[in-house]
Amino acid sequence: MSTSPSLGSQLRQIAESLAREAGDMALRGRKSGPLTATTKSSPIDMVTQFDKASEAMITEGLATLRPDDSIIGEEGAAKKGTSSITWHIDPIDGTTNFYFDLPMWAVSIGAVDEHGPLAGAVYVPALGEMFSGARSEGATMNEVPISVRANHDIADALVCTGYSYLISEREVHAKRVANIVMKVRDLRRFGAAAVDLCFVASGRLDVYFEEHLNSWDLIAGQVIATEAGAIITDYVGNPVTPSQVLASTPGVHADFIRLIAASGPGTS
Repeated sequence: MSTSPSLGSQLRQIAESLAREAGDMALRGRKSGPLTATTKSSPIDMVTQFDKASEAMITEGLATLRPDDSIIGEEGAAKKGTSSITWHIDPIDGTTNFYFDLPMWAVSIGAVDEHGPLAGAVYVPALGEMFSGARSEGATMNEVPISVRANHDIADALVCTGYSYLISEREVHAKRVANIVMKVRDLRRFGAAAVDLCFVASGRLDVYFEEHLNSWDLIAGQVIATEAGAIITDYVGNPVTPSQVLASTPGVHADFIRLIAASGPGTS
Protein backbone atom coordinates (compact mmCIF):
# COMPACT_ATOMS: atom_id res chain seq x y z
CA MET A 1 0.00 0.00 0.00
CA SER A 2 1.46 3.39 -0.98
CA THR A 3 1.70 6.23 1.50
CA SER A 4 1.72 9.95 0.83
CA PRO A 5 5.00 11.86 1.31
CA SER A 6 5.59 13.49 4.68
CA LEU A 7 5.29 17.25 4.99
CA GLY A 8 9.07 17.50 5.29
CA SER A 9 9.51 15.53 2.07
CA GLN A 10 6.97 17.72 0.27
CA LEU A 11 8.67 20.94 1.41
CA ARG A 12 12.08 19.52 0.48
CA GLN A 13 10.87 18.87 -3.06
CA ILE A 14 9.44 22.37 -3.33
CA ALA A 15 12.70 23.88 -2.07
CA GLU A 16 14.71 21.85 -4.58
CA SER A 17 12.49 22.86 -7.49
CA LEU A 18 12.43 26.56 -6.70
CA ALA A 19 16.16 26.69 -5.88
CA ARG A 20 17.03 25.05 -9.19
CA GLU A 21 14.75 27.34 -11.17
CA ALA A 22 16.07 30.51 -9.53
CA GLY A 23 19.69 29.36 -9.54
CA ASP A 24 19.70 28.45 -13.21
CA MET A 25 18.13 31.82 -14.03
CA ALA A 26 20.82 33.62 -12.02
CA LEU A 27 23.61 31.59 -13.63
CA ARG A 28 22.33 32.44 -17.12
CA GLY A 29 22.17 36.08 -16.11
CA ARG A 30 25.69 36.04 -14.72
CA LYS A 31 27.04 34.62 -17.97
CA SER A 32 25.10 37.07 -20.14
CA GLY A 33 27.11 40.21 -19.42
CA PRO A 34 28.08 42.86 -16.85
CA LEU A 35 26.23 43.11 -13.55
CA THR A 36 24.95 46.08 -11.65
CA ALA A 37 25.60 46.02 -7.91
CA THR A 38 24.86 48.18 -4.90
CA THR A 39 25.76 47.78 -1.23
CA LYS A 40 23.63 47.21 1.87
CA SER A 41 24.86 46.87 5.46
CA SER A 42 28.46 47.85 4.69
CA PRO A 43 30.62 48.81 1.69
CA ILE A 44 31.47 45.13 1.13
CA ASP A 45 27.90 43.76 1.46
CA MET A 46 26.80 43.56 -2.16
CA VAL A 47 23.47 42.99 -3.91
CA THR A 48 22.86 42.54 -7.64
CA GLN A 49 19.80 42.59 -9.87
CA PHE A 50 19.84 38.80 -9.84
CA ASP A 51 19.62 38.57 -6.04
CA LYS A 52 16.35 40.46 -6.33
CA ALA A 53 15.12 38.54 -9.38
CA SER A 54 15.90 35.22 -7.70
CA GLU A 55 14.00 36.17 -4.56
CA ALA A 56 11.03 37.33 -6.61
CA MET A 57 10.96 34.04 -8.53
CA ILE A 58 11.07 32.00 -5.32
CA THR A 59 8.41 34.02 -3.50
CA GLU A 60 6.10 33.87 -6.51
CA GLY A 61 6.54 30.11 -6.60
CA LEU A 62 5.76 29.80 -2.90
CA ALA A 63 2.70 32.02 -3.30
CA THR A 64 1.36 29.45 -5.76
CA LEU A 65 2.50 26.25 -4.07
CA ARG A 66 2.27 27.22 -0.36
CA PRO A 67 0.04 30.32 -0.18
CA ASP A 68 -0.59 30.05 3.58
CA ASP A 69 3.07 29.96 4.65
CA SER A 70 5.15 32.81 6.05
CA ILE A 71 8.26 34.06 4.21
CA ILE A 72 11.46 35.80 5.31
CA GLY A 73 13.88 36.75 2.52
CA GLU A 74 17.27 38.43 2.51
CA GLU A 75 16.25 41.03 -0.06
CA GLY A 76 13.16 42.15 1.80
CA ALA A 77 10.52 39.49 1.17
CA ALA A 78 8.27 39.39 4.24
CA LYS A 79 4.92 37.68 4.52
CA LYS A 80 2.97 36.65 7.60
CA GLY A 81 1.08 33.47 6.79
CA THR A 82 -1.52 31.45 8.65
CA SER A 83 0.21 28.05 8.61
CA SER A 84 2.93 26.77 10.95
CA ILE A 85 5.58 26.95 8.20
CA THR A 86 8.01 29.82 7.61
CA TRP A 87 10.38 29.87 4.63
CA HIS A 88 13.82 31.47 4.98
CA ILE A 89 15.25 32.46 1.59
CA ASP A 90 18.74 33.49 0.54
CA PRO A 91 18.30 34.09 -3.18
CA ILE A 92 22.06 34.25 -3.79
CA ASP A 93 24.26 33.26 -0.88
CA GLY A 94 27.77 34.42 -1.73
CA THR A 95 26.89 37.48 -3.80
CA THR A 96 30.51 38.66 -3.88
CA ASN A 97 31.51 35.34 -5.44
CA PHE A 98 28.61 35.68 -7.88
CA TYR A 99 29.70 39.20 -8.81
CA PHE A 100 33.28 38.13 -9.46
CA ASP A 101 32.13 35.01 -11.35
CA LEU A 102 33.52 32.58 -8.80
CA PRO A 103 31.57 29.30 -8.52
CA MET A 104 30.99 29.29 -4.75
CA TRP A 105 27.52 30.78 -4.55
CA ALA A 106 24.16 29.16 -3.99
CA VAL A 107 20.42 29.55 -3.68
CA SER A 108 19.35 28.52 -0.18
CA ILE A 109 15.72 27.81 0.75
CA GLY A 110 14.77 26.42 4.16
CA ALA A 111 11.48 25.73 5.90
CA VAL A 112 10.88 25.94 9.65
CA ASP A 113 7.94 24.69 11.71
CA GLU A 114 7.15 25.04 15.40
CA HIS A 115 9.90 22.53 16.23
CA GLY A 116 12.67 24.19 14.20
CA PRO A 117 14.25 23.61 10.79
CA LEU A 118 12.21 21.03 8.86
CA ALA A 119 13.43 20.91 5.25
CA GLY A 120 15.72 22.71 2.88
CA ALA A 121 17.68 22.81 -0.33
CA VAL A 122 20.94 24.49 -1.25
CA TYR A 123 21.65 24.61 -4.98
CA VAL A 124 25.12 25.50 -6.28
CA PRO A 125 24.43 26.24 -9.96
CA ALA A 126 28.02 26.72 -11.14
CA LEU A 127 28.92 23.26 -9.77
CA GLY A 128 25.65 21.60 -10.76
CA GLU A 129 25.15 20.38 -7.19
CA MET A 130 21.82 20.17 -5.38
CA PHE A 131 22.02 19.51 -1.64
CA SER A 132 18.81 18.85 0.25
CA GLY A 133 17.46 17.33 3.43
CA ALA A 134 14.40 16.94 5.63
CA ARG A 135 14.07 16.22 9.32
CA SER A 136 14.53 12.49 10.05
CA GLU A 137 14.75 11.74 6.31
CA GLY A 138 18.46 12.15 5.60
CA ALA A 139 20.43 14.41 3.29
CA THR A 140 21.54 14.06 -0.31
CA MET A 141 23.66 15.68 -2.98
CA ASN A 142 22.19 15.17 -6.45
CA GLU A 143 19.94 12.50 -4.91
CA VAL A 144 22.88 10.49 -3.52
CA PRO A 145 22.95 10.15 0.30
CA ILE A 146 25.71 12.11 2.02
CA SER A 147 27.30 11.97 5.45
CA VAL A 148 29.99 13.77 7.40
CA ARG A 149 33.61 12.64 7.41
CA ALA A 150 34.60 10.18 10.12
CA ASN A 151 37.46 12.14 11.64
CA HIS A 152 38.43 12.22 15.33
CA ASP A 153 41.73 14.11 15.04
CA ILE A 154 41.54 17.90 15.31
CA ALA A 155 45.05 18.16 13.85
CA ASP A 156 43.71 16.48 10.68
CA ALA A 157 40.63 18.70 10.45
CA LEU A 158 40.01 20.81 7.35
CA VAL A 159 38.29 23.91 8.69
CA CYS A 160 36.28 26.63 6.96
CA THR A 161 35.21 30.02 8.23
CA GLY A 162 33.71 33.29 7.09
CA TYR A 163 34.16 36.93 7.99
CA SER A 164 31.45 39.36 9.06
CA TYR A 165 30.43 42.22 6.81
CA LEU A 166 30.98 44.37 9.90
CA ILE A 167 34.51 45.69 9.49
CA SER A 168 34.89 46.18 13.25
CA GLU A 169 34.45 42.44 13.84
CA ARG A 170 37.04 41.26 11.34
CA GLU A 171 40.11 42.04 13.42
CA VAL A 172 38.85 39.94 16.33
CA HIS A 173 38.07 37.01 14.07
CA ALA A 174 41.34 37.31 12.16
CA LYS A 175 43.29 36.95 15.41
CA ARG A 176 41.25 33.89 16.37
CA VAL A 177 41.79 32.31 12.94
CA ALA A 178 45.54 32.99 13.07
CA ASN A 179 45.78 30.80 16.16
CA ILE A 180 43.41 28.08 14.95
CA VAL A 181 45.17 27.56 11.62
CA MET A 182 48.27 26.45 13.50
CA LYS A 183 46.34 23.63 15.23
CA VAL A 184 44.45 22.04 12.30
CA ARG A 185 45.29 20.57 8.90
CA ASP A 186 44.38 23.77 7.08
CA LEU A 187 41.76 26.48 6.77
CA ARG A 188 39.53 27.57 3.89
CA ARG A 189 37.32 30.60 3.26
CA PHE A 190 34.78 30.05 0.46
CA GLY A 191 32.44 32.97 1.12
CA ALA A 192 28.99 31.33 1.23
CA ALA A 193 27.66 29.99 4.52
CA ALA A 194 25.09 27.66 2.98
CA VAL A 195 27.74 26.06 0.78
CA ASP A 196 30.10 25.72 3.74
CA LEU A 197 27.44 23.88 5.75
CA CYS A 198 26.76 21.53 2.86
CA PHE A 199 30.47 20.83 2.46
CA VAL A 200 30.58 19.74 6.11
CA ALA A 201 27.54 17.58 5.41
CA SER A 202 29.21 15.89 2.45
CA GLY A 203 32.57 15.30 4.14
CA ARG A 204 34.49 17.91 2.15
CA LEU A 205 35.12 19.87 5.34
CA ASP A 206 35.40 18.80 8.97
CA VAL A 207 34.40 22.12 10.56
CA TYR A 208 32.70 25.37 9.61
CA PHE A 209 32.38 28.27 12.03
CA GLU A 210 31.18 31.85 11.65
CA GLU A 211 29.41 34.63 13.52
CA HIS A 212 26.82 37.26 12.61
CA LEU A 213 24.82 35.26 10.09
CA ASN A 214 21.09 35.59 9.43
CA SER A 215 18.37 32.96 9.45
CA TRP A 216 18.37 32.68 5.67
CA ASP A 217 22.10 31.85 5.72
CA LEU A 218 21.58 29.02 8.19
CA ILE A 219 18.25 27.19 8.01
CA ALA A 220 18.58 25.07 4.85
CA GLY A 221 22.21 24.19 5.46
CA GLN A 222 21.43 23.37 9.10
CA VAL A 223 18.84 20.77 8.09
CA ILE A 224 21.16 19.23 5.52
CA ALA A 225 24.22 19.10 7.79
CA THR A 226 22.26 17.77 10.76
CA GLU A 227 20.70 15.02 8.66
CA ALA A 228 24.17 14.12 7.37
CA GLY A 229 25.38 13.59 10.94
CA ALA A 230 26.96 16.94 11.81
CA ILE A 231 26.74 18.55 15.23
CA ILE A 232 25.66 22.19 15.01
CA THR A 233 25.89 24.48 18.05
CA ASP A 234 27.18 27.87 19.07
CA TYR A 235 30.84 28.28 20.07
CA VAL A 236 30.33 26.82 23.55
CA GLY A 237 28.03 23.93 22.67
CA ASN A 238 24.66 25.54 23.24
CA PRO A 239 21.85 25.42 20.64
CA VAL A 240 22.86 27.18 17.45
CA THR A 241 21.61 30.62 16.50
CA PRO A 242 22.51 32.64 13.39
CA SER A 243 24.70 34.90 15.51
CA GLN A 244 27.18 32.10 16.22
CA VAL A 245 27.47 28.88 14.20
CA LEU A 246 29.78 25.90 14.65
CA ALA A 247 29.08 22.86 12.46
CA SER A 248 31.38 19.87 12.53
CA THR A 249 31.80 16.16 12.27
CA PRO A 250 31.08 14.73 15.75
CA GLY A 251 34.61 13.44 16.29
CA VAL A 252 36.19 16.90 16.49
CA HIS A 253 33.33 19.03 17.81
CA ALA A 254 34.37 19.13 21.48
CA ASP A 255 38.01 19.68 20.58
CA PHE A 256 37.11 22.57 18.30
CA ILE A 257 35.05 24.23 21.02
CA ARG A 258 38.13 24.10 23.23
CA LEU A 259 40.26 25.46 20.39
CA ILE A 260 37.92 28.43 19.89
CA ALA A 261 37.99 29.15 23.62
CA ALA A 262 41.79 29.13 23.61
CA SER A 263 41.98 31.36 20.54
CA GLY A 264 40.38 34.56 21.78
CA PRO A 265 37.11 36.00 23.03
CA GLY A 266 33.86 35.66 21.12
CA THR A 267 32.26 38.74 19.63
CA SER A 268 28.57 37.95 20.07
